[in-house]
Amino acid sequence: MTVTLHVCITCRAGQTLGEGEVAPGKRLHGAILEAGVPEGVTVVPVECLSACSQGCSVALSAPGRWSYVYGRLSDANAHDVVAGAAAYAAAPDGLVPWRSRPEIFRKQSLARIPPIAVLPEAAE
Repeated sequence: MTVTLHVCITCRAGQTLGEGEVAPGKRLHGAILEAGVPEGVTVVPVECLSACSQGCSVALSAPGRWSYVYGRLSDANAHDVVAGAAAYAAAPDGLVPWRSRPEIFRKQSLARIPPIAVLPEAAE
């Protein structure tokens, strides 16, 4: 099963960008790719995670698992984001033991979303 790591590439982290400047979110995305994406994790750039007041943000999700949104990140956190994504990918339900999470995933969680229940289709 593939885990998706969404990275907000439009995030400006509260900065006013000059002409030609790369958004901090796009820098974070590039740093994550450079750090090496773990097996079973797909990195998907997105235009907004609606966590604008929380700096750069990422979200981890997979079918049948808890999803998480993390914020207050920068490109300096790329290795920790990759480590957290690898731990999430290894957890069958998405619940990584608290002490096994990188510090930024313990302290900078913005949301934890339960798995979406699959409902049986209505009979016709």
